[in-house]
Amino acid sequence: MYNTLTRIQNVFGFFTTVAFVVAALIAASDFTAPRTPSATVKATNVQVVRGRPHYYSTKKEEYAIIKFSLDADLSSLFTWNTKQLFVYVTAEWPGPPAGDSMNQTNKAVIWDSIITSPSADHLSNLGPATLKKLRRAAAGKSVDPSRGRLSLKNQKPKYQITHPTGRIAETDDVTLRVNYNVQPWVGVLAWNQDRDLGLWKKLAGGVSAAFELPAVKKKDEAKTRKA
Repeated sequence: MYNTLTRIQNVFGFFTTVAFVVAALIAASDFTAPRTPSATVKATNVQVVRGRPHYYSTKKEEYAIIKFSLDADLSSLFTWNTKQLFVYVTAEWPGPPAGDSMNQTNKAVIWDSIITSPSADHLSNLGPATLKKLRRAAAGKSVDPSRGRLSLKNQKPKYQITHPTGRIAETDDVTLRVNYNVQPWVGVLAWNQDRDLGLWKKLAGGVSAAFELPAVKKKDEAKTRKA
């Protein structure tokens, strides 16, 4: 009953119990920190081109290039338990009618970014010079809320929008939406909310006015304009 193996098992069981309780308290502490994110986004330049959207594309198709401006204050999402914040902008538009029901809304990511907390800078996929500058700016800080403030003007998209049909020009009711995902050191992933949850408020704003994708931009028209 009191041999070495039994004592090791008891110590290990006690250790795992304490670790689990501490982890649960850390995860629960996030609910005591208010979250009040806000954002405004708008499309600044929209083009639809016919060609190969990717180097590996085997055929030509229509794809949209959407430039946008974004002002966001996500600083309240950074706490001492925040590992990193994943922010992304999607373009959304309703699908065509299918029988008696509507298809789900089409969604496509056009831009994304990972914002690390100072304690997770070593996980950043950045060059040595940029990483050194980032660490210098956050020296002595365990939390740096300023990293959650974004201001992008006429930002180029990282990804083009395509459609399985190969056609996307003149699509109506397209909107841009700001999304985020909070990744803690301990606890569950928290996505942007569609309603308030205690001290956690849903994202204020974050949706652009609806717009229409233009017709396909023809090369002949572009040459004529230049001439």
